[in-house]
Amino acid sequence: MLELIRDKKIKIALIGASNDNLKFGYKIYKDLLSKGYDVTPINPKEIMIEGIRSIQNIELMTKSPDIIDFVIPPKVALEEAKKLQRNGYNNFWFQPGSESNELIDYLKTTNLNYLVNECIMDETN
Repeated sequence: MLELIRDKKIKIALIGASNDNLKFGYKIYKDLLSKGYDVTPINPKEIMIEGIRSIQNIELMTKSPDIIDFVIPPKVALEEAKKLQRNGYNNFWFQPGSESNELIDYLKTTNLNYLVNECIMDETN
C-alpha cells in the first residue's frame, strides 16, 4: 500500500470527506489535494466539498480508485469495507479512529491490501 501512495498519479476515494474544517475528513482531503493527488470526496450528505462535487458512494465514480481511504466511524468502516470487498475493491486505508478490533479481525480473514491506524498525511510527505 505504501508503494501505491508514492505515485501521485493514483486515484484516491476519501470516504468521509467533509466541509467542516475541524474534522479530519476535511484536513486529509485538503492535504492530499495540496500534494497533487487525484482525490474524490465521498460523502452522502455533502454536494460540494471545497468546490469539487462530492459523490454519494464509490459505485458512482467514473473510474475506480486505486486506494479507498476511510475517515468514518469504526462501525460504518466495517460495513463499508465488507460491501466494497464484495464489489471487487481491495486497497483500503483506515485512518486512525476508523478502526476497531472487529474490523481488524475481519481484515485478517481477507486477502485485502490494507493499512490500519496509519495516517495517510504522514505517509505522503
